[in-house]
Amino acid sequence: MNENQNWDEFLVPYQQAVEELKVKLKGIRKQFGKENLHKPVEFVTGRVKPVDSILAKAELRNISLNRLETEMQDIAGLRIMCQFVEDIHEVVRLLRNRKDIKIVEERDYITNQKESGYRSYHVVFEYPVQVIDGEKIILAEVQIRTLSMNFWATIEHSLNYKYKGEFPEDIKVRLKRAAEAVYQLDEEMSEIREEIQEAQHLFSYSKRNSLEETDDKKKLE
Repeated sequence: MNENQNWDEFLVPYQQAVEELKVKLKGIRKQFGKENLHKPVEFVTGRVKPVDSILAKAELRNISLNRLETEMQDIAGLRIMCQFVEDIHEVVRLLRNRKDIKIVEERDYITNQKESGYRSYHVVFEYPVQVIDGEKIILAEVQIRTLSMNFWATIEHSLNYKYKGEFPEDIKVRLKRAAEAVYQLDEEMSEIREEIQEAQHLFSYSKRNSLEETDDKKKLE
């Protein structure tokens, strides 16, 4: 960001990137659905970091405003939620194979969870945005988690906002205990993953047939 830019102008490419990427990443789910396959993507969310958060992080990391584009990786941020840990690895594989992004960094906090208990898989990549003056390459970050990991991370984020990162010791212990419970839940779900997927497939098939029968009845009326 240069001194002559305002924030609205600076953030436009990031906003465009988030909207485009949400559509593309949701498309993964649709493609698997059309093939009648298990969908590794449960749902996708995205946001552009608010200006106050950008400034706070820049101050914390000692990043000058004219280096934001190259040194702040998550101004454009997305999250992909998955049902199973195995789905996370499948999504990472799919991202690596995409031609519209260039991965510059991966951080595996699932195999190497943070001390707090945080677990997620982060992928930082370059993404080309078409703007009036041509093409602009921006950095974006996608966090890939199971639903249970996301629940824990959302709660931890809220508490972090309250305590400004200085958690009371009993809260730290409880959060770590909850993180372990999340890990055990994901492990249990992985153990019966095939049973769950088969049940979901049967449910979807039954629901689709029911809708088709309803449509046929309406046509006959």
